[in-house]
Amino acid sequence: MPRCDQITFGPQICGSLTTDAGRGREWLVTDGLGGYAGGTVSGLRTRREHSLLTVFDHVALASLDLTVTLPSGAKVPLYTHEWASGSIEPAGHRHLQTFTLDQGLPRWRWRIGDVVVERELAMRHGHPSLAVVHRVISAPGPVGLAVAAMCTWRTAHTTRRASGPGLGVEPVSGGVVVDGAYRLHGPGWQPAGLWHLDVRTGAQVEDLWHAGTFFRQAGPGGTLEISAWAGALGETPPPPPVVIAAERERAHRLVTLSKTEGYAETLVLAADRFIVRTADGPDVVAGYPGQGRWTGDTMTAYEGLFLDTGRVDEGRELLIARTRAAARETRTPDGPWLRHDALDAPLWLVHAVDRHVSRTGDSALAAKLAAPLGRLLRHQIGGSGPLSIDPADGLLRLSGPAGWDPSSPGDPWRAGSDGPWAPRVGKPVEINALWVNALAAICDLLAEAGHDDAEPRARHTLAQASFTSRFPAPEGWLYDVVEGPPAAYPLGAGAHHDDPSLRPYQLLAWSLPHGPMRGQPGRGVRAAGEALLTPLGPRTLATGEYGYQPHRPAGLDMAYHQGPVWTWLIGPYADACAATGRPLEGLLDALDAHLTEYGVGSISETADGDAPHRATGVPFSARSVAEVLRVKQRYLS
Repeated sequence: MPRCDQITFGPQICGSLTTDAGRGREWLVTDGLGGYAGGTVSGLRTRREHSLLTVFDHVALASLDLTVTLPSGAKVPLYTHEWASGSIEPAGHRHLQTFTLDQGLPRWRWRIGDVVVERELAMRHGHPSLAVVHRVISAPGPVGLAVAAMCTWRTAHTTRRASGPGLGVEPVSGGVVVDGAYRLHGPGWQPAGLWHLDVRTGAQVEDLWHAGTFFRQAGPGGTLEISAWAGALGETPPPPPVVIAAERERAHRLVTLSKTEGYAETLVLAADRFIVRTADGPDVVAGYPGQGRWTGDTMTAYEGLFLDTGRVDEGRELLIARTRAAARETRTPDGPWLRHDALDAPLWLVHAVDRHVSRTGDSALAAKLAAPLGRLLRHQIGGSGPLSIDPADGLLRLSGPAGWDPSSPGDPWRAGSDGPWAPRVGKPVEINALWVNALAAICDLLAEAGHDDAEPRARHTLAQASFTSRFPAPEGWLYDVVEGPPAAYPLGAGAHHDDPSLRPYQLLAWSLPHGPMRGQPGRGVRAAGEALLTPLGPRTLATGEYGYQPHRPAGLDMAYHQGPVWTWLIGPYADACAATGRPLEGLLDALDAHLTEYGVGSISETADGDAPHRATGVPFSARSVAEVLRVKQRYLS
């Protein structure tokens, strides 16, 4: 029986370029600094972010193209490229026998008759460095291994063409330094120096510089080892087999530290990919490829990434750093308020600190952060930002940008957001559930620190009472927004409109530890389960609601909130079920299977709202991995 920390595909998957096979399954390894290597199990690059060495946000080594010379003298290319014309040339994927993700590290095996060749790779944790080993597993005699280095140097969201500035290549011992940015090292280096034009990577086309080729003749058990690294270019990293062995040992330590077993072990290794070390301490990348470091995402994922993996000390360091950073930020109408991340981030930060203190008993952290967090909340609802407290009921109101005319068609906050849901003008249910939770958490943190403050306690009492009286809708669930402008809703009328659209964001009112609906009947939770739940998580809108759209058309971010599944919301759903006595058996079965479907060994950001719930968004999502791991550890271990 295969280990749960080992995922293997045979030739029907890794040897196929259909989207539901090798083309649509991606792998990822990271360096712990924000850099990564990633691609598809077939070896075909389908995104411009795919590479074997990305240094922070710069793509360096696009690919290492392996050609094997058989004992007969025949040359067989084992790499695969798609060209601007749509042609696939060469078709090295057809020789793939297996792809294996073993303790988080990828390994490919190709078979050409009685010759079997393997590639495995790792990144050296804490260094922008790649280690690759090519190994002859079996052969009737020596074979030639030739590995062409296909290079570029560009930001991950751009392309580079031969018509632009050329790549500078400086010969050094065992290879070259490319553009003064990174170094390649290996045996038998043979310089080349020519452009390969019109290589397709999904919707984009780029040109790649063939810097040269590494070569070695090897019999069974023989290897060709290549290193690629940035940073200290004059220093040679440890040999690739040493790096790979060290990364396997590190993976073993992470699993041991987390005290997990089964599929949770795979999730622990997936969680590690998102945790990075910066000059300011630990941080979290929201998703790969292409997403940055956002406080709201980080704090939503905090409990699963740090507390459920045994990384408590790193987590504590992160919470202190983020609280200090948030206290220094200034918010203006033209600043980060325009992102939903800036709206809910302080509320999620308070929640993360509260969970840390509750689970670890860290009274010293409560004493250190309670007062700064209280000041942060007061700042959150003051000044010129769009969130303000309604003195009549103590709830938070979200206003439109300055100069916005509520009688004009559309809702700029809804259309312009790229957060987990679109903030809605009025009093959104999730913002106010987070607000009530944060006020109660501040009270608990102050009490843990030996202090008391009447102001947050009074605010919590008022907001709690107002929420439970104002948000329940006649349909049996909670309003999505109360007191919203009618122009934002096609069926609205009157001075204000309460939007009864059935969405999953109301789940936070039951799921948060101090949620305003804790102890209240779970009719909304039942409704969400019946109308929204899919195998991969809740839809963002019920199928019968106005405007339901099961998938997001390219370039239309608003549609992310009109029906597609956000997989991380399985966490709030599970918590809400546990709080209201609803069953959880089998809840994560499809998500366990999903570990092999898109981002191999990880969980995707989103999925289609309709069956078969095709995975979408980034294939490696921090919040999704963290929430699935947290639910598994808390309820299903």
